[in-house]
Formats: sequence, structure tokens, C-alpha cells
Amino acid sequence: MTLKETYTTGARRLASRSIVGLTRTRVTPNALTAGGVTLCAVASVLVYFEYRSELLFFWLGAVLFVVGSVLDILDGALARAGGTATPFGAFIDSTTDRISEAFMLGAIALVLVRDGSELGVGLTVAAITGSFLVSYTRARAEALALRGDVGIGSRAERVVVITAGLVLAPWLPVELALGVLTATAWVTVLQRVLHVRSQLRLRD
Repeated sequence: MTLKETYTTGARRLASRSIVGLTRTRVTPNALTAGGVTLCAVASVLVYFEYRSELLFFWLGAVLFVVGSVLDILDGALARAGGTATPFGAFIDSTTDRISEAFMLGAIALVLVRDGSELGVGLTVAAITGSFLVSYTRARAEALALRGDVGIGSRAERVVVITAGLVLAPWLPVELALGVLTATAWVTVLQRVLHVRSQLRLRD
């Protein structure tokens, strides 16, 4: 089973157990979306203050980032379970996912600037660009009525890599995680471009 399949299966199990209870409350999908992006923003602020205590602030940031990412899973599931799913809601959900990721990678970039790591800053910029292109290529493919969800570095994998980088940051350079994140993102972009070209050739 791949990392993505493991993550997706676990997320679906969590969602199925949580949604039943959530549908009986006044919690809305928009509230979960807002909560998710807010937690990721707070996590990024904590990471910025890592110079006060690497272990404490990196780990707190990692925990909040994971929780915020989980809420990003539950908001769509709650909308579908409650029959309130809309195209605009899906659009906002996807947009806030990018914002959450940008918050965290931006905070990591600021930490690396403070540490004087030009390599790390460059990798962060490349990772942000690659991550956004992963989402963009999928959106463009689907706009052409094609599949664009292939590749080794979707959001699930990126969340895992970023979290692992934060947890191990007190002992291993964050640049290692950023290198993995950059490589997987750009390989995924290439995979999606080639997959779209293949589909277009078959359709034509």
C-alpha cells in the first residue's frame, strides 16, 4: 500500500467516525475550513519562534499543522454527509489548502533566512512553486475533462514530508525535508504533464 493510499484510507476512517457526530451539531463545513487554515497559520507562527526552544516550537507547530490538515479533510466530508456540498465550497476548500501550506513553508523560509541558509531558502521557494503547480496542473487537466490526479507528491505526501521535517528539525537539517518536498513536487508536475499529453493523444 502506498503512502497516499494509507493516508487516504486513514483519513476516510477518521472522517466516517467523526462525521456522524458532527452532523448532529451546529458545526458547519465552513467552520471546519476556517478552523483548519487558522490552526495552520498558528502553527507557522510557532515554527517561526523555534529559536526560543527548537524541540517545543517545532513539535507544537507540527501537531497543529497536522490537526489543521485533518480539519481540511473533514470539511468536505461533512458537506457531503449533510448534503450541503457546493462547487463554491469545494473551490474555497482547495484554495485554503494552498494557503495553509504557504503559511507553513513561509515560516520555514523565515527560519532559514535567520539561520543564513541560502540553500534552504532556495529550496523553500522551489517547493512552494512546485506544490502550487501540482494543484494547478490537476485543475487545468480537469478543466479539459481529463484526469490530473496522478503522481507521487500530492497534498497527502506533502503534509507528511513537512510534518516529518518539523519533527526531526532539532536533529536533522530542515533542508533535507525541503529537498524531498521539492523533488517529489516537481516530479509530480512532470508526471501530470505527461499524463495529460498521453490522454490528449488518445482522445485525438
